[in-house]
Amino acid sequence: MTEKTFRWGILSTGGIAQQFARDLHRLPDHKIVAVGSRSQEKADWFGDLFNVPNRYSSYQALVNDPNVDGIYVATHHPMHKRDTILALNAGKAVLCEKPFAMSATETEEMISVARSKNLLLMEAMWARFLPHMFAVREVIKSGVLGEIISVRADHGQWFNLDPEFRLFKPELGGGALFDLGIYPVSFASMVLGTPSAITARSTKAFTGVDGQTSIILEYPNGAHALLNTTNLAATPNRALIVGTQARIEIDRTFYAPSTFKVINNKDEVIGGLAKKYQGHGLREQAVEFAHCFHAGLKESPILPLDETLSIMKTMTEIARQIDLTYPKFAE
Repeated sequence: MTEKTFRWGILSTGGIAQQFARDLHRLPDHKIVAVGSRSQEKADWFGDLFNVPNRYSSYQALVNDPNVDGIYVATHHPMHKRDTILALNAGKAVLCEKPFAMSATETEEMISVARSKNLLLMEAMWARFLPHMFAVREVIKSGVLGEIISVRADHGQWFNLDPEFRLFKPELGGGALFDLGIYPVSFASMVLGTPSAITARSTKAFTGVDGQTSIILEYPNGAHALLNTTNLAATPNRALIVGTQARIEIDRTFYAPSTFKVINNKDEVIGGLAKKYQGHGLREQAVEFAHCFHAGLKESPILPLDETLSIMKTMTEIARQIDLTYPKFAE
């Protein structure tokens, strides 16, 4: 390792932690030096799988490791606040998985701790850091679309109707909105900013969490975002940005490495991105996080903490309107 190598501690050993670790292995200047789990057996299993030297049977021991530069929080949604604050209190920079928290109030608490301790904190909304999203933002900035009047995006996946599966289990923050719907909501925020009005309707899944939720976001300039999410069926998972002069069509899957076209009002393709991407794409948020860390930044200019809070305020209001509540998590 060089002095610029970023040394990761992975908090939790679940599916997203494994995907993140696999993608990190594509970066020569990133190294997983420690992993923490609730059991030594799981920590050792993960350590063997990804060649991690330091394995801990508690999250506290992980965040106390002096060889770790930053912690990737990959626990279930309701634990994000607890585990992020645990790491921050140990003096560690934190990359916290999406959704950042379960409410705007939790988000405010996490940001407050990070700012009081002058530590880097960033939401791991990996879609925002992908190459095609950078290109989309450049197209928007160019003005070729004219005035943006509409954003449309959906995220739907089919899952076996298992009450113990995390997307259906209330105790694990289940439901379509917080696991899948966060992507369209964050995408709308990237393009249009903070909405001035929110309307949401939902159908519950068999365990009481939301199974399908549709959202209309309205903006001060008259623009609308039309968003849909479901954990009951597979949807196209595409996105559309419509301007008065042209539109952007992002192909399946819009929140993962993908392609897009820029199409004018004559239905002529005038731009886009067709580049193929290798790997999952989770590593791009790690690149940004390490850049911020080495530059001494306390938040990412690509996804600032105030925007994360704005997004979570939107999510909280949607949850309120659809009567989506969860058992209180015992910290």
